[in-house]
Amino acid sequence: MFQENAWLAIGIFVLAYILIITEKIHRTKIALAGAALLLLCKVMPQAAGIAKVDFNTLGLLIGMMIIVAIARQTGIFQYLAVKAAKMVQGEPVKIMLVFFALTAIASAFLDNVTTVLLLTGVTFAITDILEINPIPFLIGEVLASNIGGTATLIGDPPNIMIGSAAGLGFNDFIINLALPNILIGMVTCWLLYLIYRKELRVEPEKRRKVMALDEQEFLTDTVLLRKSLAVLALVIAGFVLHQALHFESATVAMAGAAVLLLISGQEPADIFQEVEWNTIFFFIGLFILVGGLEVTGVIKVIAQWALEVTKGNMLAMNFLVLWVSAFASAFIDNIPFVATMIPLIKSMAQIGSVDVSSLWWALSLGACLGGNGTIIGASANVVVSSLAAAHGRPISFAAYFKIAFPLMLVSILMSNVYIYFAYLR
Repeated sequence: MFQENAWLAIGIFVLAYILIITEKIHRTKIALAGAALLLLCKVMPQAAGIAKVDFNTLGLLIGMMIIVAIARQTGIFQYLAVKAAKMVQGEPVKIMLVFFALTAIASAFLDNVTTVLLLTGVTFAITDILEINPIPFLIGEVLASNIGGTATLIGDPPNIMIGSAAGLGFNDFIINLALPNILIGMVTCWLLYLIYRKELRVEPEKRRKVMALDEQEFLTDTVLLRKSLAVLALVIAGFVLHQALHFESATVAMAGAAVLLLISGQEPADIFQEVEWNTIFFFIGLFILVGGLEVTGVIKVIAQWALEVTKGNMLAMNFLVLWVSAFASAFIDNIPFVATMIPLIKSMAQIGSVDVSSLWWALSLGACLGGNGTIIGASANVVVSSLAAAHGRPISFAAYFKIAFPLMLVSILMSNVYIYFAYLR
């Protein structure tokens, strides 16, 4: 049964969620206002609210944001993009596929929003030279950022949240999610080729303009580049070993950020301006909002209902989590959805006394890949859409949906098959 103030907690949470979906008011304002309202209405004391904030998630996000903010000043992404375009002789369809692969790989180890921010500018530069439509390239990069981000602990915020809550490390994500996402990436890449191969054709003289670009000009600071790559390599090694060394992933990321700040010569005030504080404070408010549902027993009641509906059948539970996560994340931001699902899965484990380890992978695959379904499904999608509109090439909801939603369904079907054979057979 619900505890005291449960309906108040539900009301505040639902109102906040509706306002976040409508995007009329910035989501950070809504999350913080909702969290403050919960505390002011004494749904739970301040200490309990702060205890619900996952500082491991926040520390990991902030640490990686600092590292990327310093590394991005070197021009390495622009260099790699131009180098890749020249390697395929400036052929548009091959450039699209190479940019897809580059985005997916980068998004697995860096923040996927930063990745698409850096590559979008280069994409417009190259498509302007080739005088072709940039939309196929941008759609491919959005899809790739979410697929690549699903493969690792640090690639996508939902994975960071899941890893921290479930005690899963960097290696756990690589072992369980790298293979299906590599296969999903390859299939998606092939389908994009079939869709766009006839549309992306240009005259040879336009391709020669791309070949004339000098990728070296994009490297603005080679000394800082070497320092950044060295620290990033150590941080990734730390992620691989953090469970054996008994360090939290946030400790590794913050240590790397601190070292790079020390050796880069950058002013902290300048770098801190590049950190997405909106995202950080959105998480803080969101953790407290979901915490209100947890402490008032709402999450426990929903977990009991889910167990009754599935009759404790792990096959049904996994497929329910996967498909509900995918469709929900296609139409609403996957971060608040995952924040709600995490305590729900924990409660299912406690009430039903079942091994829910496979549910974490179903949640990750559903939430991260489901974000590809619509132009508002994930942060990277919204960023690319905004940049495209600013460049005079807006991506409509319908135009994106027509291409991306079927590809998202293919990825979820593949995930369904993978989960069945990997965990449930």
